[in-house]
Amino acid sequence: MKKIVTIQDISCIGKCSLTVALPIISSMGIETAVIPTAVLSTHTAFKDFTYRDLSLDIPLIQKHWKKENFNFNAIYTGYLGSINQIDMIQDFFQEFKTTSNFIFIDPVMGDNGKLYTGFNQKFATKMAKLCKMADIIVPNLTEASYMLKKEYKEEYTKEEIKQILVSLSNLGPKKVILTGVSFNKNELGVITYDKKTKKFFSYFKEKIDVKYHGTGDVFSSTCVAALVNNYSLEKSIKIATDFVWEAIKHTYNTKGKDAYGVDFEKKLGTIINYKEGSNI
Repeated sequence: MKKIVTIQDISCIGKCSLTVALPIISSMGIETAVIPTAVLSTHTAFKDFTYRDLSLDIPLIQKHWKKENFNFNAIYTGYLGSINQIDMIQDFFQEFKTTSNFIFIDPVMGDNGKLYTGFNQKFATKMAKLCKMADIIVPNLTEASYMLKKEYKEEYTKEEIKQILVSLSNLGPKKVILTGVSFNKNELGVITYDKKTKKFFSYFKEKIDVKYHGTGDVFSSTCVAALVNNYSLEKSIKIATDFVWEAIKHTYNTKGKDAYGVDFEKKLGTIINYKEGSNI
């Protein structure tokens, strides 16, 4: 059975990070191993959330797994709780990266032009260095701006987006997936760049006028699972984008704009057939 290890926090309420990654990856027929980076009472959009750093546990888990000779088809990182954890994850990559697996980094730091609580430019710069070790990175425009030390804007031309993608690839990853891209008010989607082939690929859906926390985690978890199940990057992006869109649409139609996360659970049936070997 294929196995993905995902390294990110547990937000006890909020539908993001591990509470999203576990059910999505598992529903696509893949064993999910986890390394929690922190425990938060809620995600960071709530006020007065509690936070417990789990940095001391990370090297101990790594040591035990190495002793047991565990291996993974993909290493997938999300929210890292502190700048010191970036060094720990770099060491984890060195221990568990093989010629037959890949590293998938979602550099979770912020959205809508602002960093999340607890992050700063120093963290973003360090994250950019970690991305050098990745095969694939999945930033949104805010995270891309901070890693590249470029001004964030609300609107971009197609040429500006292509320049951002190439600049991100120059950090080191083989492929870049940039989320949250829009060139008109009616569409929102994803654009990718393959450094080897120098080809771009884009996929857009009808824009739903609402923003929910955790949709990036839903996208990344679905995309990495599809890739491990041998779907192409383009197909994996379509699967993930369609799933996020369906989850947003359902949540908006049932809860309006006030939900603290998307009800992706109601739409898991749309991805459950994208297992390895599926012809769908």
